[in-house]
Amino acid sequence: MSSVLTVNAGSNSLKAHLVDTGREEVLDSAEVEQPPDSDEARTALDALLSGAQDVVAVGHRLVHGGPDLRAPTLVDDDALDAARRAEDLAPLHVPPALRLLDVLRERLPDVPHVLCPDTAFHAELPEVAVTYPLPAAWRERHGLRRYGFHGLSYRWALNRTAELLDRPAGGLSVLLTHLGGGCSVCAVRDGRSVDTSMGFTPLEGVPMSKRSGSVDPGLLLWLLRGGHLDLDTLEHGLNHESGLLGLSGGRSGDTRDLVAAADRDPAAALALRVFAHRVRREIAAAATSLDRIDALVFTGEIGWDQPEVRADVVAGLSLLGVPQDLTPDPGADGLVSPPGAAVPVLVVRPREELQLCRDTLTAL
Repeated sequence: MSSVLTVNAGSNSLKAHLVDTGREEVLDSAEVEQPPDSDEARTALDALLSGAQDVVAVGHRLVHGGPDLRAPTLVDDDALDAARRAEDLAPLHVPPALRLLDVLRERLPDVPHVLCPDTAFHAELPEVAVTYPLPAAWRERHGLRRYGFHGLSYRWALNRTAELLDRPAGGLSVLLTHLGGGCSVCAVRDGRSVDTSMGFTPLEGVPMSKRSGSVDPGLLLWLLRGGHLDLDTLEHGLNHESGLLGLSGGRSGDTRDLVAAADRDPAAALALRVFAHRVRREIAAAATSLDRIDALVFTGEIGWDQPEVRADVVAGLSLLGVPQDLTPDPGADGLVSPPGAAVPVLVVRPREELQLCRDTLTAL
């Protein structure tokens, strides 16, 4: 029984899975809420691999592929150089992922390793979606453009949606939203990403668990120029103290906690309202890149498992033909909208580990 080891390194977490290549099923897994190159993470990986047999490849999620890694890529010196050039584009994610890659190449030197960039799904975004309204000299000199993220999740969700609707993925025009620790929205036309809310970095777009999403750049300049905050404090606050956590006054960045507290805590209730407002605003904006909407799809941990948030998001989308009366808990991938809805609403469980396996085998 051959398997692929899939490695999903976060800034302070590690998810690793052994996936059966034939049945596309998870055989074993390890999850650690510690930095991916920590002793705890290495111990968990060793325990996972101790019982593994016939590991034929290792697939590594790379949050940002930069300008050069535009598809799943076999690791060699050139690929490593390209990945290192992207380190400062996603400094919370890429450096620890590459350190873990070094560890696993030593641990498994005789099997191929593949880098699977989250940005690859958006590599062919149209020019109007890619281009920022900045001076041409800046864009050319510094490579400033929209990249987009959550590509592994979106690829899986698109293919599952095609299966559930019994239609080819290449013919679908859908709105996808990945809601989890990080959050984004994506418009897919004829099976290809044509717009997405995240941009040059994973900080743009809707509010997230602890990341701010988009804010007025003039506000940030005012904070810096006036000496109200220094650069390091601003960067830390935008990435670690904002989003749902900041909106709720520090209560929690987890929607489950906020839903439970909303009846008695006005700040928790406000956090959920702002979040839903900003998500539906991005969904409506992304819809302008489509000539029809075959489905609205929720994925990510929140999108899959938080019916209250789904209900709040669709409550403002009736102008797009999105129904309001969703099934709270479908229990499996599938429709949560009533039969015959003008725009079907689906939920798809996030399975980045299975998409990593697919992409790794494709690259080989």
